Amino acid sequence: MNERVEASGLKAAIIPVTPFQQNCTLIWDETTKTGAVVDPGGDLGQIQAAIAELGLKIEKILLTHGHIDHAGGADELRRSLGVSIEGPHEADKILLDNLEAQGDAYGIPAVNVTPDRWLEEGETVTVAGHTFDILHCPGHSPGSVVFVNRRQKFMLAGDVIFRGSIGRTDFPYGDHDALITAIKTKLLPLGDEFAFICGHGPTSTIGAERRGNPFLA
Repeated sequence: MNERVEASGLKAAIIPVTPFQQNCTLIWDETTKTGAVVDPGGDLGQIQAAIAELGLKIEKILLTHGHIDHAGGADELRRSLGVSIEGPHEADKILLDNLEAQGDAYGIPAVNVTPDRWLEEGETVTVAGHTFDILHCPGHSPGSVVFVNRRQKFMLAGDVIFRGSIGRTDFPYGDHDALITAIKTKLLPLGDEFAFICGHGPTSTIGAERRGNPFLA
């Protein structure tokens, strides 16, 4: 495990997985030790070891989008833990139905997956009683979603935005203009104090990105 993040009542730990060093994230309630796995792209042994080390009871898997480094291990982990998968938006079905082919291309084991629940803008998910609003933020992929905990001013941003950068849009189904629009109209208005864990690299805040992200100038 790498970086740990804490908000009032909610904790998170980042586990970099796959050759892409994707930030698989465990989030949990500090009192009940109940939580979720976000974006289990692969290296499931590492993820399950972290779950055991922290003593967590996992109640669900959350997916921000359908690229292999975020979703390649989701089906196997669902079967292993006996839990459901929620997210992303159904626009990423074309990616999730193609994970095995993505895996062959990149040399990463992967299994196609269909979530138990697709997510729409304006819906919510709960993790150990903590509510996350769903924002559909296409551009990096058609069905990318961001999970927003307004009470604790915390987000799980996937590959929508990074510290000093944004998600790539040169992949199939990418759309640079849509991504910039989603960030500027949905994420920046949340407020500078919102912190986020992104899909790769270090954490950041909306304020830091508003001031210093060259893609948002």
